Amino acid sequence: MIRPADVREWREHDVVDPKGRKIGILEAIYVDTATDEPAMATVRTGLPTRHRLVFVPLDEVVLGPDYVRVSHARGTVRKAPSIGTDDVLPAEQEESIFRYYDMAYRPGVHGERQLARR
Repeated sequence: MIRPADVREWREHDVVDPKGRKIGILEAIYVDTATDEPAMATVRTGLPTRHRLVFVPLDEVVLGPDYVRVSHARGTVRKAPSIGTDDVLPAEQEESIFRYYDMAYRPGVHGERQLARR
């Protein structure tokens, strides 16, 4: 089980795919607001002068000494919905991230967001 206190230590670690290919650098963790468990991460990708943050689910994540291995291929993650490095995820774009990864999106009972940045 992933302990929420540990996720702060993941920042700046390499994010790799199941084959060990580097996707980018872990930027932030988003938790499921219903469970307060880590659900998604943003990964900094792109050219040094044109970085962007792509979203990747943390299902079946494996933590190594200096990497975070996700269960999705590098090509899939790099084509995922993204935001700019100084941007905030708009609430209306949350569902598109879940849809991209064929995951169910469940906003809160009162319409609150499913993801919150930690």
